[in-house]
Amino acid sequence: MKATVTVMLKPGVLDPQGEAVRRALHSLGFEGVEGVRQGRVIELDLAAQDRAAAEESIRAMCERLLANTVIESYRIEIA
Repeated sequence: MKATVTVMLKPGVLDPQGEAVRRALHSLGFEGVEGVRQGRVIELDLAAQDRAAAEESIRAMCERLLANTVIESYRIEIA
C-alpha cells in the first residue's frame, strides 16, 4: 500500500521559503503570483493491508515525527 503525506505550514505562520520563491518568480517576470506557501511531500510504502490500520499508523507517524503539529498541518492520501 502506498501513502502520500503532504505537510504545510498552518495559515498565519510565516513562510520565508515561500516568500523567497514568490520574489524569485517576480524577478523572472511572473508578476501575477501574489503568494506562495512551500511544504513537503513524503511518500510511504507500507506493508499494511488494512486501510484503516494504515491510516491510524500514518497519523501516529505524523504526530510523532513527520509534522510539527504546532505550526504545520498534514494531509494523508492512501492509494
